[in-house]
Amino acid sequence: MKKLMACLCLLVLYCTTNGQDKDGLKLNQVQIIGSHNSYKKLPDPRVMKFLMKKRKLLGKGLDPIGIDYGQTTIDSQFTQYLMRGLEIDIYNDPKGGVFYNRRINALVPGLHQKSGVQELLQPGFKVLHIKDVDYLTYYYTFKEALVTIKSWSDAHPNHLPLFINIETKTYGPAEASGILRFLGFKRMVPFDAAACDSIDAEVKTIFGNNLDNILTPDRLRGKYASLDEMAKLNGWPLLDDCRGKIVFIMLGDAKEMYSAGHPSLADRAMCTYSIPGKPECAFIMKDNPIRDSALINQLVLQGYIVRTRADAETVEARNNDNTRKLAAFKSGAQIISTDYYRPDTRFSNFEVQWDGKHAGRANPVTTTGKSGEWVKE
Repeated sequence: MKKLMACLCLLVLYCTTNGQDKDGLKLNQVQIIGSHNSYKKLPDPRVMKFLMKKRKLLGKGLDPIGIDYGQTTIDSQFTQYLMRGLEIDIYNDPKGGVFYNRRINALVPGLHQKSGVQELLQPGFKVLHIKDVDYLTYYYTFKEALVTIKSWSDAHPNHLPLFINIETKTYGPAEASGILRFLGFKRMVPFDAAACDSIDAEVKTIFGNNLDNILTPDRLRGKYASLDEMAKLNGWPLLDDCRGKIVFIMLGDAKEMYSAGHPSLADRAMCTYSIPGKPECAFIMKDNPIRDSALINQLVLQGYIVRTRADAETVEARNNDNTRKLAAFKSGAQIISTDYYRPDTRFSNFEVQWDGKHAGRANPVTTTGKSGEWVKE
């Protein structure tokens, strides 16, 4: 009888352990591919034609070929292309109407400055790439993008955790050039403390006040004194416990203000990209995996989650160059951002996908025995 009871106890322990940790991985031990500027459509071809004519005048830093890319809908990216990361650019528009007019259209025959988009007249954060220039988007408002993300997540409750980068932007053509301001381009509204609170409020409007399916900074920090301590002591939750969840990570101009008054991002909806040693640091951005390969590897081994980019400004696609992509895969960066989860055959067959297309894989730097194995959903 004692032997039978002991066997039953071992069986229960085995089943319980395997049910909780099917993948045997933690959140920082998976690599996923995510899209860059995930909301973006190709620029209006008439605008692109105008910009290309002015290419020499604009100079290398403003080369329009860098914006000549577009994505599919978020639903398609998740379902058809197995992206498990996004990037959404948001602009502050507390009164509404800041993005209703598109100034460059006044310089392009056949285009109207007034967009006619009623959502752009409403108060709230707007989603687009470059004000007045690269403005075509699948989702005009932050709330609209959030609804799409939540709806897909709710319909796929066992999905790998989604890493959603939120870039807060305050820089545009009017900030870059006095000449453009003279031509009528308007400066943008900065992010202040109220705007930072409004970001969380919009997220709660869609996901609920308790943010039940969000891996908030408080949930990730858990028993640790700071996010930085949690990361360095490998306190990340099990991957299986994160399925069906979403983590928002802020980058951009409002990041420091968003953190102010919230030690280690207490009571915030979003994490932020930061630097090692800061209390809020669990996520780090190193976008050049060729130059920073050794540093990325080191940061990943220290416990941080790192975002890098497999391509940028259409360069790799135009040259069909896999060097940066392969460096990103090898680096161990957990979030690999791309504009080319599907090829743009105008340029080449360049594509950033795992062989056979998978939602994720065990991180080759932080796992032993499972390194390179595919992770489902």
